[in-house]
Amino acid sequence: MTMIRAKINNLPVEVEPGTSILKAAKLLNINIPVLCKHPDLKASAACGICVVRIANYNNKMLRACTTAVEEDMEIITHDPELTKLRRTILELILSFHPNDCLNCGRNGSCELQDLAASFSIRETRFDPNVEKKERDGSTEAIVMDAAKCIKCGRCIEVCQEIQDVWALTFLDRSYQVRMRPAGDLSLAESPCIKCGQCKIHCPTGAIYEYDDTKEVYKALLDEEKYCVVQIAPAVRVSIGEAFGLEPGKNLTKKVYAALRRLGFKGVFDTNFGADVTVMEEASEFAEILTNHPERLPLITTCCPSWVDFMEKRYHDLIPNFSSCKSPMQITGVLSKTYYPDTISVKPSKIFSVAVMPCTSKKTEVKRTEEMFASGKQDVDVVITTEELARMIRQAGIDFINLPDEEPDYVLGAYSGAGTIFGATGGVMEAALRSAYHFITKEHLTKVEFNDVRGIKGIKTAETTINGKTIRVAVAHGLGNVSRVLDEVRSAKEKGEETPYHFIEVMACPGGCIGGGGQPGKISNQIRMARIDALYEDDKEQRSLRTSYNNPYIKILYDKFLGKPLSKKSKELLHTKYIARPQYVK
Repeated sequence: MTMIRAKINNLPVEVEPGTSILKAAKLLNINIPVLCKHPDLKASAACGICVVRIANYNNKMLRACTTAVEEDMEIITHDPELTKLRRTILELILSFHPNDCLNCGRNGSCELQDLAASFSIRETRFDPNVEKKERDGSTEAIVMDAAKCIKCGRCIEVCQEIQDVWALTFLDRSYQVRMRPAGDLSLAESPCIKCGQCKIHCPTGAIYEYDDTKEVYKALLDEEKYCVVQIAPAVRVSIGEAFGLEPGKNLTKKVYAALRRLGFKGVFDTNFGADVTVMEEASEFAEILTNHPERLPLITTCCPSWVDFMEKRYHDLIPNFSSCKSPMQITGVLSKTYYPDTISVKPSKIFSVAVMPCTSKKTEVKRTEEMFASGKQDVDVVITTEELARMIRQAGIDFINLPDEEPDYVLGAYSGAGTIFGATGGVMEAALRSAYHFITKEHLTKVEFNDVRGIKGIKTAETTINGKTIRVAVAHGLGNVSRVLDEVRSAKEKGEETPYHFIEVMACPGGCIGGGGQPGKISNQIRMARIDALYEDDKEQRSLRTSYNNPYIKILYDKFLGKPLSKKSKELLHTKYIARPQYVK
């Protein structure tokens, strides 16, 4: 390939054709400021902050995010004139933006705030033109504060192009253009699936998570309540970012310690629930594969945003969906049925909290009557990784320097299979490890299924169980999911054999590690750091890398559930799905 040669700030650079000036500058460790550009999304040139000068093109000013490097270009990225222009753009944006950083949900993690600080903006030359707009918290998962929207379009692009949900759009034109739910409805009335991808791609406080920490504090102060908590696999490898650590630092045992200091009496791990999910889901797959192959493919349902999307867009495939609840809901129902007997506490006293990387989990807890299988709501409150980080700071806990602690093992011991649930491909790999044993009665000598790992949007693989070739697919990001399920739907319509026997779905790119409740910025580099940490945790379990070998799982089934897919298991650990309209009227 013929390379393009140019100069940036008099430094020579050589790049492939089509490389943007923004990307070429990064190769030279030059950071051009951006606001509308996100590494996950196509460049839109909406904000103009990244403007640069082309010295040998009559000092023409171009936007670095959308302009490709051309042969012999002499590019100037920083000089007093460009700084003045960028300051002016920022001042214009700020003149339309509320000046209430102290009570903003993104205070301290706002890209606009960071840029204003970098350019030492203390006042603006333009009169404020801020419209008062009502906040939309109708989903009780994410909140939209349209007054803080800077019209960069990042939320709309991720919702439409990556997630294929189309809940958000631009309405009106010119200076009156505004970001709104489709049809100018509330978020709850729109096709929104509460995944929160709009939130983690928003550069300001225009979209943030619905805060439930007050409910948790209230319960912790109630002496009549016995508060228990669980942490999801993805939380442990991302919460450190909220305290200045690099992505992928595994802080599992410090999270346990922090939760106890906050006042929780029972500290559990959602990985335990993931092991139970594997027991049920892998048994479900083994039973269908052996006795009812016409019902294949089996499609995983751990992700509530995916379940929401499926019930709205793919309800014709409901018979193919696993009836098994998510690990969070399984841990929740067990915390109010199985656990109280082990500590001689009345089930009615248990108040169950879940710490999740996901905003959609906030609505899953009330989704159907099956989420009240214990007789009450099985998980009372869900808070995100970001909310937990705030609670730790508010409590004055020196989180990074906490001594390591262990969970309450009765619902806290987990296998390597449980921890990889947080990564795309992890559910599939964990289920295959156990399904192989359930079908063959043999143990795998090599438990890794490397073909389903990685960040590729759609991963397909084949494996052999009892002489039968099993075709599997893993999709993350709902745009990719749609492509896989359209294949399945097409095969069904034509009366052809299913292209896949087992399909794993996660709504968020990267899986739960890239969920809408996670801290900080997001990119594939950050996603991979978190994913790698989960697989490292899996390896550290050594001999305990399959769910059916977890000794506490064996006790659970021996003493309480009986066996996978038993009557009691189905009553407590399984759910049903219903077809629903995309728009709520």
